[in-house]
Amino acid sequence: MTIIKDTHFKRVGESVKPDAKKRVVLPQPPATGVTYHVYINSLGQIVLDPQVTIPASELWLFQNPEALASVRRGLADAAKGKVSKVDAASL
Repeated sequence: MTIIKDTHFKRVGESVKPDAKKRVVLPQPPATGVTYHVYINSLGQIVLDPQVTIPASELWLFQNPEALASVRRGLADAAKGKVSKVDAASL
C-alpha cells in the first residue's frame, strides 16, 4: 500500500504540542469536508491522508468502469471547450 503520493513536504508549524486532551490543532486550515486516515511510523512521524466521502447514491458510478470513463471523457471534452448548446425543450 502506497500512502505517500508526493514527497514534497513543507513545514506548516513548529513546536506544536498536543493539548490536555491530546489534540493537535493544525496551523493551516485543511480543506472543508475532508476527513483523515492517520498513519504513524516507528519513528513517531505522523501522516494525515485526506479522504472524502461520496453519497451512497453516487457509488454506482465508481463501480461502473464504463460509466466512469464516459464521465471522465465528458469532463475532458468540457475542459477543452468541446461543448455544444442543447435546447432543453427538444429533449
